[in-house]
Amino acid sequence: MNSKKILILLILSSVISYGQIHSHAGAKAINYPNIEGYLTLKTDLHQHTVFSDGNVWPNIRVQEALRENLDAISLTEHLEYQPHKEDIPHPDRNRSYEIALEEAKEHELLIVHGSEITRSEPVGHSNAVFITDANPLLAEDAATPFAEAKKQNAFVFWNHPAWYAQRPEGNPVLSDFQKERIKNCELHGIEVINTFDYAEESLQIALDNNLTIMGTSDIHGLIDWDYTEKGMHRPITLVFVKERSIEGLREALFKGQTVAVYNELLVGKPEFLIPLIKASVVIKEAIYLPETSVLKVTLENVSSSDLIFENNMPYTFYSKPPLFTITAGETIDLQIKTLETKNKINLELKAMGAYTAPKEHPLISWEIIVN
Repeated sequence: MNSKKILILLILSSVISYGQIHSHAGAKAINYPNIEGYLTLKTDLHQHTVFSDGNVWPNIRVQEALRENLDAISLTEHLEYQPHKEDIPHPDRNRSYEIALEEAKEHELLIVHGSEITRSEPVGHSNAVFITDANPLLAEDAATPFAEAKKQNAFVFWNHPAWYAQRPEGNPVLSDFQKERIKNCELHGIEVINTFDYAEESLQIALDNNLTIMGTSDIHGLIDWDYTEKGMHRPITLVFVKERSIEGLREALFKGQTVAVYNELLVGKPEFLIPLIKASVVIKEAIYLPETSVLKVTLENVSSSDLIFENNMPYTFYSKPPLFTITAGETIDLQIKTLETKNKINLELKAMGAYTAPKEHPLISWEIIVN
């Protein structure tokens, strides 16, 4: 073989090899610590497949959740909107759930039976989860699906309240219909995070009406395409449960024991958000630098969220600004100028990526014992 042919073969080999290289980042397991008295379950209770307007088969949703270390998912197919029905006719609205349940049977992933009630304003879109049969929720009258969901002891939450396709101004407004559903105990939660959107107006509605705070992906395509390859993880709801079961999850959601999470954004009531952030930061070491009154404190972030803090102590930092980030899974050193050596101090930080109400950040405190 002459040198010209060898060169051509080498070039072709390089082109083929290059074409097989993928730059997509791999899915990472999502982890958040338990808090005192509760197990922390990672959930995504708003997803779609080809059994409504999604682009994947239900088993893919199970596989994605297993890759990301989720604890519970729900495939909430649109009851009324069925764009694939000519290709995938299915008069039984439970079919997506049944396929997912079969796929997950050898795993610990909890599959929550759910459906999406899909109406125009003022009804809007709502997910009913923990249902026993989706078919009776399909009805002409707008109130019937909510009444039927209540009969089935379902947990119902309002989806994407700020969605500009239904609210052109991008601000959610609680309709008289929804107020009636709340009064009748037929609407229990609200998404404050949906897909890429955080709506602080939705958070205020949650607080004003004692609705459970939710975060969901509302995924239609692939998690890898929409989130992972962009260096993000999907929005999820952390649910703080007494036991890892469908019933334990349902009970906790009705009690509002949640934090909505989207990467570095954490939204929830202070009684759950503060313990979560506190448990997410582990004090590895606290020791004075030799012959100084500068205290070196080593902090490890054991969560999957980058945590953004602002110093709220009377002491200032050496070699670090008052606003800083502890990247997910990483360790940093704070050098605190205590002015005199102490046996212990309180590390007090404001969590700038976390919200307990619109524009309100929680204060987190750790007692540090000096080594």
